[in-house]
Amino acid sequence: MKLKNRIIISFFVVILVPLVLTSIALMGFTSYQLRSIEKQYGVDGITYESLSNNTLMLSKMTQKIFEGIQKTVQENPANMEDKAYLDSVNKELKAKNAYLLVRKEQELAYSGSTEDVSVLFEELPEYGDSMAGTDKGIYIGADVQSLVKQVDFIFPEHMEGSAFIIIQADTIIPQMQQLLADMVFVIVLILIVTALGLCTWTYRGVITPLNQLKEATKNIKEGNLDFTVERSGVDEISDLCEDFEDMRQRLKQSAEEKVNFDKENKELISNISHDLKTPITAVKGYVEGIMDGVADTPEKMDKYIRTIYTKANEMDRLINELTFYSKIDTNRIPYTFNKINISDYFEDCVDELNVELESSGVSLTYFNYLEDPAVVIADAEQIKRVINNIISNSLKYMNKPKGAINIRLRDVGDFIQIEIEDNGKGISQKDLANVFDRFYRTDASRNSSKGGSGIGLSIVKKIMEDHGGQVWATSKEGTGTTMYLALRKYQEVPANE
Repeated sequence: MKLKNRIIISFFVVILVPLVLTSIALMGFTSYQLRSIEKQYGVDGITYESLSNNTLMLSKMTQKIFEGIQKTVQENPANMEDKAYLDSVNKELKAKNAYLLVRKEQELAYSGSTEDVSVLFEELPEYGDSMAGTDKGIYIGADVQSLVKQVDFIFPEHMEGSAFIIIQADTIIPQMQQLLADMVFVIVLILIVTALGLCTWTYRGVITPLNQLKEATKNIKEGNLDFTVERSGVDEISDLCEDFEDMRQRLKQSAEEKVNFDKENKELISNISHDLKTPITAVKGYVEGIMDGVADTPEKMDKYIRTIYTKANEMDRLINELTFYSKIDTNRIPYTFNKINISDYFEDCVDELNVELESSGVSLTYFNYLEDPAVVIADAEQIKRVINNIISNSLKYMNKPKGAINIRLRDVGDFIQIEIEDNGKGISQKDLANVFDRFYRTDASRNSSKGGSGIGLSIVKKIMEDHGGQVWATSKEGTGTTMYLALRKYQEVPANE
């Protein structure tokens, strides 16, 4: 989920959740207080409207007492002069935050209040007021703020009298006070819980993945790349986690490639050092022989010099391979592509190879199965390097008394296929798929005795790929190996197409 959406949701949650929960709590507490008021004050039919109207609520609480006074003045008005009766009525009213006043003619005959009621007494309605005898009551404002219920009657001595139930309008009953206190507490609690919930949600969506990224950064700083950055949190940070994980994988891959590269370099240096040591030792031996006068005849001198020349060529070839290997890794192989007639090119190439192979006692046979002249776009020097590397590899592992190498050219549609077949010791099937890998050895002990840098066939593969061609091999142990090269034919495109 996007951070923007979380903020929008949080905004509505902050508004709606407290409103909903507060409404539910208000309904619950109000229902409970209604039952409590009905039970404590003996009032029936209290509604949410009456509970919200303090004056109406107080009026309902004194309704039964008011009806009792009406009944008393009708049946026995003399009780309105009985202090014991008046005190008992006043006691009931006190429990309901009200008190009783009795007026006889224009004098105060009884006061149930402990405070001075002179101001209120002057504001009381006259005998025979239109609201007298009704339960609605009369509200007296100003400094009094009281709800007055009036019952008119005639004393036994035929004097006008009025009984007043005085309800203090600014009084809040305890249950209402408790309801307000509970609601304040619940509202605060709801706000705290909502805020904590949103903070936790936001923390997990933002802070937790940031801490994970911080830990990942620490691991990378310490060189530890063997960990995983899980995708988590808001979408923006989750995308950052995914990018960070991609970066970690690339760093790990680069680190592994560097380790392999360093290992390959060390192996190459070791191989070439070993291979250079042999011709250098031979050169030193023959030079010492010349210096000591061992080559005392023209024939011996010529043999020693030719041997020194051959060994020098071997060292030069090894150095060239090392130089070319460095160009492969930096993708800086110098290519000069030209149109080459493949038939003419291989005729010249075979003529050059014949001289070398005759001296090694290996026969070379060339078959050209092309019916029409074929042209390819290639670098003649690099293709020659490919052929020489394959031939050198064949000679290195030739184990037959009469070695033989066959070169064939075939037309296979859009490609020219070159086949170089030898009758050497062959390659096992398990090793065949890896022979083009750098430094791969099918038999380390045998290879080390034969010499070689171990990168000859990997150079072949690189050059063929750069030409847009392919290279592969088939082999049978004890019979020989065939290397296949495929070069795309050059085709002229008409100008009007």
